[in-house]
Amino acid sequence: MKRGFAGVIAIVGWLAIALEFYLTLAQPRAEGVDAGERIIRFFSYFTILTNVLVAITTSAIAFFPATRAGKFFSRPGVQTAVAVYITVVGAVYSLLLRASLTGLWAVADHAVHDLIPVAFVVFWFVCTPKSGLKWPDAFKWLSYPLVYVVYSLIHGGFTGWYPYWFVDISKLGYGVGLRNAAGVVAGFVVIGLIFVLVGRLFSRTAKALSN
Repeated sequence: MKRGFAGVIAIVGWLAIALEFYLTLAQPRAEGVDAGERIIRFFSYFTILTNVLVAITTSAIAFFPATRAGKFFSRPGVQTAVAVYITVVGAVYSLLLRASLTGLWAVADHAVHDLIPVAFVVFWFVCTPKSGLKWPDAFKWLSYPLVYVVYSLIHGGFTGWYPYWFVDISKLGYGVGLRNAAGVVAGFVVIGLIFVLVGRLFSRTAKALSN
């Protein structure tokens, strides 16, 4: 069941990413941007990077369980970190970024922002072992979003383009932009702590039932 569920998420995830990439090149929403810059911008979105991470994680679990990658991505802490990241993707999109799109853009948009986040969180609830999760893990998991924030600020400082309006330093200024970025980072901590709490409760309940 676990490998089958992971395999479905992996296949759908890769297809969604591929569709979004195709549309970015074939039907760009931003005019006057060359293909090379469109590709850079595509991989500058936290949404895309995190969906790629989900696709890699579920592919390793489903298709390469005996490999080093399969064993790494099968760790409860790794899967929980990925669940935190993709939850933030869905939450931030729903709260701050949701847009009205049509056609294939709508299909791709809903897949990477709604379908994959929900599917992977359900996978985490149903299939991920939850023993061993610790409160400090929520802070360890910040390494990826913090690196992303630093990259976005540096890349935006050189190009003037920022992937998300709430951290657009060129329009908001450093004060507001950095404050908003700090708020999102704090959101990662809160959601991480919630996942640890749920995991510990699940683990404790499972132990009680087994005794």
